Amino acid sequence: MLTSFLFRGLKGNIVWVALILAIIGVLVPVLNLVVPEGQPFHIPDYIVSLFGKYLCYALLALALDLVWGYCGILSLGHGAFFALGGYAMGMYLMRQIGSRGVYGDPILPDFMVFLNWKELPWYWYGFDQFWFAGLMVLIVPGLLAFVFGWFAFRSRVTGVYLSIITQAMTYALLLAFFRNDMGFGGNNGLTDFKDILGFTLQNGGTRAGLFAASAFALCLALIFCSSIVRSKFGKILLATRDAEARARFLGYRVEHVKLFVFTVSAMMAGIAGALYVPQVGIINPGEFAPANSIEVVIWTAVGGRGTLIGPIIGAIAVNMGKSWFTAALPEFWLFALGALFVAVTLFLPKGIVGAVSDLVAHIPGRNRKTKDTGPDEMASSKVAEQGGDA
Repeated sequence: MLTSFLFRGLKGNIVWVALILAIIGVLVPVLNLVVPEGQPFHIPDYIVSLFGKYLCYALLALALDLVWGYCGILSLGHGAFFALGGYAMGMYLMRQIGSRGVYGDPILPDFMVFLNWKELPWYWYGFDQFWFAGLMVLIVPGLLAFVFGWFAFRSRVTGVYLSIITQAMTYALLLAFFRNDMGFGGNNGLTDFKDILGFTLQNGGTRAGLFAASAFALCLALIFCSSIVRSKFGKILLATRDAEARARFLGYRVEHVKLFVFTVSAMMAGIAGALYVPQVGIINPGEFAPANSIEVVIWTAVGGRGTLIGPIIGAIAVNMGKSWFTAALPEFWLFALGALFVAVTLFLPKGIVGAVSDLVAHIPGRNRKTKDTGPDEMASSKVAEQGGDA
């Protein structure tokens, strides 16, 4: 049943993008580990780590696109779910340090010893096991999203008001995690990681493995999201986005639809954060900054929301530009980012993928129906006509 559900998503351009991601997940580690340094096809370690980080950002943008592009929920708090997943993985990595820390305590992390903590807090129990940390990567962001969505969607909070509340949520978490008495490292966060699953993080093979894990996670997430939006539930999502009042009048439990997709999206963001932390070597409260969540919105808009492929392209392209700008012209990066968002809003309202699709639709001999009535609009109209229970 699960296999047939996933195969539903392997249609159209999704097949090619998923295949490309799978090939990249194998090819890049091979070129990094097998091809000797100095050879033209060798990929340096820093490129592997840098693009591994980009893939995590792409997964985060894909998670946002699922709720914004297909359900109309503009979340300005997805950076919080990303950070919570990162902290869950960071806690596991800290427990793996053991007596190799600066203070040599086999149980307490260095920052707790420095702050004169006498025993490990109860909420750190279990994080010495990878399986437990993996569960928390999913459960903690998912539970927060479920509780938040339960109250917000039942109260029918929508539009800009919902966006502001999500941003307030991530800012509240930022302030909380900055406190030393929270037990998460305060301003410095969690860092100085040594290994993961027994493999040294500084080893090139481990970094290549993390890159491959990020690529395959993004590939599976793309197929999973495609399967959702191509299912009957996906049509209800589109109907909720395009005509929420009408969908509710026809008998669909719109708040349940929103709650489900919001929770799933938060769990995807948590996975992205968990893959991100061992590759960058640190997680601190700065990841909760509202500006980070706004950047994710920009990545999605640049690539093209409501396309699945667009957010991946946007996240990678914008972050590659950020890496170049912050090295060459660091003082102008924020101005460039703002100008990019304004330019996309004015000249590319459908993003890169949408603009390319419109360009292809104007090629003589192609069916022009997709120009006026895209598959998303046709699906939502069909659901609105049929009605039913959800």
